[in-house]
Amino acid sequence: MIPLFNKYPLLKQKLPYTALGEHPTPAQELKSLGKTIGINRLFVKRDDIINKVYGGNKVRKLEFILGKALNLKKDVLTYGSIGSNHVLATAIFSQQMGLKCISILIPQSNKINARPKLLLYHLFGSELHLYPVKNRYLAEIISVYQILKHKFKHGNSPLVVPFGGSSPLGTLGYVNAAFELANQIKRGIIPEPDFIYVPMGSMGTAAGLVLGIKATGLKTKVVPVRIIERKYSNERKLKRLLRKTNILLNSLDPSFPMFDILNEDISVRHNSPQTGSIDWFRDISKELSIKKDANGIQLKTTYMNRTIAVLIEDVRNKILENKVILLWNTNNSRDYTKYIEDINLSDLPRQLHHFFPNYQ
Repeated sequence: MIPLFNKYPLLKQKLPYTALGEHPTPAQELKSLGKTIGINRLFVKRDDIINKVYGGNKVRKLEFILGKALNLKKDVLTYGSIGSNHVLATAIFSQQMGLKCISILIPQSNKINARPKLLLYHLFGSELHLYPVKNRYLAEIISVYQILKHKFKHGNSPLVVPFGGSSPLGTLGYVNAAFELANQIKRGIIPEPDFIYVPMGSMGTAAGLVLGIKATGLKTKVVPVRIIERKYSNERKLKRLLRKTNILLNSLDPSFPMFDILNEDISVRHNSPQTGSIDWFRDISKELSIKKDANGIQLKTTYMNRTIAVLIEDVRNKILENKVILLWNTNNSRDYTKYIEDINLSDLPRQLHHFFPNYQ
């Protein structure tokens, strides 16, 4: 039984859940990286290897989301950029569960990096629809057509999964993750961290950890590092998602407390290299040139780079002296290139062919 259900058994009766990952994920010390950047006790939570096919933070969210879809006997519809990790994870695990995944894709600037994902969406059975809009809210409105089309054809509408899987339901995955961490601390696998540094995109991971840490009674402070545009990811939206998730849990089990969410609980860091000083990022890039820790742990990814960059800045400002730090690795480190070698490009929807200029 997952830690959240162990603590609140009534939730198990009311929340559909399907296990997709191998829990608990390891918590390991990063001695090499810690020495490089000046932290004596630096650890990492290995959500990058949570599943043997595809890792990353989307797995925990989908355990609750797809649990609901299976319970309702519904297919799923979700959104993302053409290179979205969330869309790929939803396609993979929907197929594993025997569900159809409808993917509403919006453009992104880096088309080359998106190509492998497009092939994988197709490989894992996702129905792809590309809309030439950059605004994600507009994409959600346009997708109503696909929802109605599916309902007309199959008799029921798909379960709609928001960008990043960061609904209150998906956020429960990281409330549970906080309880999982508390168990590892209790067992002596890792000391209680003073700070958890975590990338923040669609906010579900950060919101779940903040709420879960409060519920466990740990004194750890979560440091969310914003990665995407501020209009989509900020303190106001994070607080609202936290509140909605807390209400959901309390409504299902009144013994789950309602917490006061203070400003210091949601202290988002906005000075990541994407939005901060380019010179500053170049200054720390030498330290980020280590692609893997000595343990062989993959850390050099876009999200983790920016999170570690903020961590290094805090080290330089001498606010982390003698502190225990936990990096939460939300990236996928499983190699999926082997899956795309034999994919026939002609099977892709015609509107996606222009992403492959060598295709004849």
